Amino acid sequence: MTLKRMDNVLIVVEDIEAAKAFFFELGMELEGEMPLEGSFVDRVVGLENVRCKIATLRTPDGHGRVELSQFHSPAPVRVEPKNAPSNTLGIRRIMFAVDDLDNLVARLRTHGAELVGEVAQYENKYRVCFIRGPEGIILGLAEELS
Repeated sequence: MTLKRMDNVLIVVEDIEAAKAFFFELGMELEGEMPLEGSFVDRVVGLENVRCKIATLRTPDGHGRVELSQFHSPAPVRVEPKNAPSNTLGIRRIMFAVDDLDNLVARLRTHGAELVGEVAQYENKYRVCFIRGPEGIILGLAEELS
């Protein structure tokens, strides 16, 4: 077997502070942040003269991580609309299990988040929604029903 675990999901953002605040409201914790630049970074990401800042956030259980990256150079490139629809090709959302969906949605709205569709119930098992936050980031939120 070659796969050990999924380590993190990278999201390139224009405003790392707003994105961090959004994920902090979700309950994620800052694991670390630092500037990155130099030939190693250039070789890994396939760009020249990279200067960026990264922040790694972890879920409260310590198993999931989101890495936020804000590029200072070269400038970030947008290849799709900021608020691309759910059927746009590529990674569309990150899913989180939550314990109080309505409360969390209300708190995330204070950071400018908006529901993509609506909160819907799947059978008698889950209440689920997609919510779009800063930078067009889409989160899936699922509350297990008891």
